[in-house]
Amino acid sequence: MNPMSICTSSSSGSSSSSHSTTKAWIVHGIVVGAAVAAAIGARAYLGRSTKFRSRVVGIIPARFASSRFQGKPLVPILGKPMIQRTWERAKLAASLDRVAPLGVVVATDDEKIAECCRGFGADVIMTSESCRNGTERCNEALQKLDKKYDIVVNIQGDEPLIEPEIIDGVVKALQAAPDAVFSTAVTSLKPEDAFDTNRVKCVVDNCGYAIYFCRGLIPHNKSGKVNPQFPYLLHLGIQSYDSEFLKIYPELQPTPLQLEEDLEQLKVLENGYKMKVIKVDHEAHGVDTPEDVEKIESFMRERNLS
Repeated sequence: MNPMSICTSSSSGSSSSSHSTTKAWIVHGIVVGAAVAAAIGARAYLGRSTKFRSRVVGIIPARFASSRFQGKPLVPILGKPMIQRTWERAKLAASLDRVAPLGVVVATDDEKIAECCRGFGADVIMTSESCRNGTERCNEALQKLDKKYDIVVNIQGDEPLIEPEIIDGVVKALQAAPDAVFSTAVTSLKPEDAFDTNRVKCVVDNCGYAIYFCRGLIPHNKSGKVNPQFPYLLHLGIQSYDSEFLKIYPELQPTPLQLEEDLEQLKVLENGYKMKVIKVDHEAHGVDTPEDVEKIESFMRERNLS
């Protein structure tokens, strides 16, 4: 653009530009107002709620289409579909609803995944293709369940070796932190994964609440190198939500940090909500790319895990 065009434009053009700018600010104000209203609504609920959050359901969101690994939930891991292995591990968690038929449910928009899951005995909720992430898919599935729940655990379908104790741990963490709407887990970051953008890093405060999540290495020291003495944290995909907050989550507008990092949990932090974090020992990470399948199968063979 010619920088002089602004100065030499006609008065009618200036009027038109001013009108467009005014309209843009009005639209911006409406969007921001809606986001603020949603945030206030969530805080109002949490401010009133004092009851113990006891009713818990686990949801495994699964989609076939993926930019990094299409069809990932159905990829075989030592002879079983990955999502089946995740479901079998999740069913062992003591904190999840024990009343049939629910406890752990698969939420998907793909009939191939649904058919596979029904084949090994899982309950399936069909969700729309418009869900932008696993959290929104969990919310849609929650609305379709007949029973009411206080906590929803989002169990990533690409964690075939998730320990049931970790599921129980994030549930207990949220139950013990009434000021939090979200809880998740971290483990020690391996030095070789420090600069892998598929391995999400996390930093927490002294009270165990999340400060930030990043695809890059955080904290990042002046040398730009990994400090072997620093306890870097790797974020695990599992997370649990207050069910009332989960209903409001889709109404919150996407936030700059969320969009830049492509990490859905950042929208929670950017809107001022608290997220409780627990540290666990978890050596086997999830499957993000096709190359990870061989790694996790080797891990399982070495430890005689069938």
